[in-house]
Amino acid sequence: MKFENTKIAYSLKTDRELYKSYILFKIFSKNFLVYFGSKLALFIIKVGLPFNFLFRHTVFFQFCAGDNEKDSLKRVDSLSKLNVSSYMHFAAEGQKNEDGMDRSLERVLETLKISKLNESLPFAVFKASAFGPVGLFEKKTKGNKLNKGELAVWNRVIRRINTCCEFAKNENIRLLIDAEESWLQDAIDEIVLELIRKYNNGKEPLIFNTVQMYRKDRFSYLKNLINTAKRENFQVGIKLVRGAYIEKENAKALKTGYPSPICDSKGETDQNFNSGLYLILSNLNCCELFLGSHSEESTLRVIDWMKEKKLSANHSRIWFSQLYGMADHISFNLASAGYQVIKYVPYGPIKEVIPYLIRRAEENASIKGQTPRELSLIRKELKRRKNLRFTE
Repeated sequence: MKFENTKIAYSLKTDRELYKSYILFKIFSKNFLVYFGSKLALFIIKVGLPFNFLFRHTVFFQFCAGDNEKDSLKRVDSLSKLNVSSYMHFAAEGQKNEDGMDRSLERVLETLKISKLNESLPFAVFKASAFGPVGLFEKKTKGNKLNKGELAVWNRVIRRINTCCEFAKNENIRLLIDAEESWLQDAIDEIVLELIRKYNNGKEPLIFNTVQMYRKDRFSYLKNLINTAKRENFQVGIKLVRGAYIEKENAKALKTGYPSPICDSKGETDQNFNSGLYLILSNLNCCELFLGSHSEESTLRVIDWMKEKKLSANHSRIWFSQLYGMADHISFNLASAGYQVIKYVPYGPIKEVIPYLIRRAEENASIKGQTPRELSLIRKELKRRKNLRFTE
């Protein structure tokens, strides 16, 4: 399996869109530009300066499908024509009060309703902390007892989550629950375990947990979860990722004086990730793999394993997933070869999705080799198109 076919990879992009992508990834290759650009973006929003045009035609255009569901569904349909499924997410973050958390619930339910009407949207996703105060998740993770008022708030959090899961079950839309920072994750894992005990008793899992393998303890967590599934006879859906909060995790560990939960090197992270990957693959009778990765090496490991076991490319228990606007060379070449591919498709008003867009920019700047790879492939496709016009 090769990912070099740029004609397939960028078939949805015009020349102008490709040039814009190239300029954007070129900026991402300069860490200092990403750092100061992120600070500038937050400052512009804080002081109320006009920003729509600037962001819309740069990071928003690259990483978001649109301001609303209608715009986003056009992108979903385009992806579907190339055999790529999608899962949509209203990407606004950081709700601080009960009204905001209720609006988060409404938006997830809206996404589930849209997914029900479109077979190209087999999954939906939410962050558990969108439904409750971050402080309560942190307190639960520490094992501290909640007081009467906090318990009432926590019960509303659980009600919101159960409302989403019940709706998803009734409409047969599967749910991915995002991973979050380590100081919130134990509380989320506890919630997810109860959800999968309740909802994952059919032939395939309804609820998927996200496991960040850059954490030193996640292989043990994964192994215990699979053993529990075998013992209690339920299905496990796992979205396997390397991780998204490395800077925050290390900064908090340094500030508070506890050992960082993150692997000490990329090599250790990769080893941990591969161990988790093969653990899931060797237990497909009770597990389903949702591989959230932009790594060609990780993708090829799964493909080689499937070929060795003589599994079909579109095996129902194995999904390959990438973010919208990134790693298109993996997504579209995989889909062209018949594998189950799905894109994470975020949407929302520009002002509300800025934190998400900043994380995408920082991710591209921090992952060694990813941005140069994107740049080299875009250059290759632009050259191919130029040569094609010349020969015509």
